[in-house]
Amino acid sequence: VFSEFDLPLGRFLSKIAVLPIALPPLVGVLSFIFLVGESGIVPRVILGIPSIRGGSFGLEGFAGVILVHSYVFYVYFYLLTSAALSRLDSSLIEAAENLGSSRPRTLLRVVLPQLKPALIGASLLTFMMSMASFTAPLMFAADKRFLTLQIFNAKLNGDYDIAATLSVVLTVIAIGFLFLLRLSSRDWRLRATAKGVARPRRRAPLPGGWPFRWTLSLTLAALLLLPILTILLISFVKEGSWTWQILPQSFTVSNYTDLIMQPRVFEPIGNSLIMSGIATILSLLFGFGVAYATVRSRWRWGARALEVVALLPFAIPGTVLAINFILAFNSPTVFGGYQVLVGTFWILPLAYFVRNMPLVIRSSIAGLEQVDPSLEEAAKNLGADWTRRLRKVLLPVLLPSIISGGLLTFIACMGDFVTSIMLYTVFNRPIAVEIFSQLRLFNFGSAAAYSVVLLVLIVIAVEITERSLGGRRSQLVYF
Repeated sequence: VFSEFDLPLGRFLSKIAVLPIALPPLVGVLSFIFLVGESGIVPRVILGIPSIRGGSFGLEGFAGVILVHSYVFYVYFYLLTSAALSRLDSSLIEAAENLGSSRPRTLLRVVLPQLKPALIGASLLTFMMSMASFTAPLMFAADKRFLTLQIFNAKLNGDYDIAATLSVVLTVIAIGFLFLLRLSSRDWRLRATAKGVARPRRRAPLPGGWPFRWTLSLTLAALLLLPILTILLISFVKEGSWTWQILPQSFTVSNYTDLIMQPRVFEPIGNSLIMSGIATILSLLFGFGVAYATVRSRWRWGARALEVVALLPFAIPGTVLAINFILAFNSPTVFGGYQVLVGTFWILPLAYFVRNMPLVIRSSIAGLEQVDPSLEEAAKNLGADWTRRLRKVLLPVLLPSIISGGLLTFIACMGDFVTSIMLYTVFNRPIAVEIFSQLRLFNFGSAAAYSVVLLVLIVIAVEITERSLGGRRSQLVYF
């Protein structure tokens, strides 16, 4: 609809359509608990209808997990399909229409076959992310047997052998789908570049009158923004005041003032900022180095092997990575500087760094592949050493790609819950774990206030990044 038709609020809708992917996992799940959970707003509205008596209308179990995953992961289909549609040559559609093809037939016989690589890629990516999901099953279906939850429960019980075995099973599945995803994306690139430059198609007005168009636009905006608006509303609720009512009746700003005035309450926010900053800096340094070695290496197979190894943490679920860190750093080794890192402050920044470094690597590789090696050769022939070539030639060109990878890393670290819940200590409790703790204590207002602060910090990071690029907009990087 966004690619084919002009809609009221079209630009605004196209921007908020990708908003769910920027939500930290715990915040997204928390919003649906307040909205459609057993004691959420929607079930209370239904029970408030006079003709309805008793019963439970809240989503839980598999239904709740599927709803959350659908809201978050549909963005992969939206982004990849939108990109494929933007490259679609409109002359093919016009030729089909001139030959008498109806709009549904043109969609089925002309458009969808060209979207097949993008749809397959989005399907594999969604399946892989769903397999690795931990937060939604924990919050909506903790009594069910999911691989990620079983790994977490085994860790809590001290059964590290069972946790390691389950981790191997989940890792094999995830790496298998990563391999299929790489193959599908390669096929997608080959098809996209096989027929030259696509001729864009002008968007037509959406059929129907202006009331229908505005109703559709406002409905889409409400559906996309409702989870975030719910979190914002609950963040002003006075603790203990929202019990049986459909909507909260008593509001306060104390949930936010406590974050500012009380050091103990602000501590998780500070911990997340410090640890995310450390992980982002390390990712930028090591990620660019790995990307440069991969793209500029003369040994083709060695470069491919290095890229695969560097991108593996992207495929490994957070629960598996946490178990790996526990088993690797619970005794002195050379990799930990002969120190036991489990139970210390540094275990989480290191885990954030390893898990999210592929974001910087992939964005840097994408930028380096667009830089002609002859630019470096020319600078070398003019007497510039490697550091000067890096500073004067490469970094100015690659700055948007590098900063984009750093932004993605920072956002992922700030909202990380899966790795954090398994590795945190009392000295480095991050904001995501604190949100979970407040929720278990039924301090809904405080949990929502922390969630809003986390969202605001992410928005500020994005804004600072955009301004630092001087108008060159950073772009999300997908594998």
